[in-house]
Amino acid sequence: MPRTRDPVDLATALLATRSDRLRAARIEAGYGSARDAATRFGWNVNTYGSNENGNAPYSYKSARLYGAAFGVRAEWLYEGEPPIFGAYPSGEADSDRLVPVIGHVGADPEGAVLFALGQTPGDLAPIPPGGTDQARALLVAGGSMPGLADHGALIYFEYQRTPPTPDMLGHVVVVETETDEVLVKRLLRGSRAGLFDLESLDGPTRRDCRLRWAAHITAIIPPWQARRILRTHAA
Repeated sequence: MPRTRDPVDLATALLATRSDRLRAARIEAGYGSARDAATRFGWNVNTYGSNENGNAPYSYKSARLYGAAFGVRAEWLYEGEPPIFGAYPSGEADSDRLVPVIGHVGADPEGAVLFALGQTPGDLAPIPPGGTDQARALLVAGGSMPGLADHGALIYFEYQRTPPTPDMLGHVVVVETETDEVLVKRLLRGSRAGLFDLESLDGPTRRDCRLRWAAHITAIIPPWQARRILRTHAA
């Protein structure tokens, strides 16, 4: 859901506890429950829930992870230090700004994104050149994406949740269908307005799908480089 930049809950949370700020950030990011957020980003549900309800204070490393996922600054999340959005500390290089790896893609011919992999907070990756704090990454698993990305590669996109645009037609993009599937597919026109065909790289084409959003792929990092830049954080 689109995020407003003057949210009442987040402003109130400036003086609240660390767990209160985490809960406010999660709600503002559009996740209805702690379980929803943990499932989407592959975090341990109990660990994240304890971080959010205050039973288990989270570390600054986890604040960076959660901040990247919810689009807020880790410094605000951890210490209440304003501003809430953007404005990374002076001297912090783009390569030190991290975004979540939110799932695996390509493990089967469908090109489906698999969420909730593993029992600890998910991997992080540096923001790619030209990327923003809304960048997200997918880790390629298997060999079903020939000609696009090999096993172990990273695929980046901007998580803006906006409808498909004409310039996406004919290109491989990341989409979410009305049936809650997130897929990496080539976007084609459907049989009528509002419908799209989704062509697999190594499988059947889905016909006349309704989409909630679509996003251009902004960068693909080959496996050898992906192994060097991936960072795994524990909560």
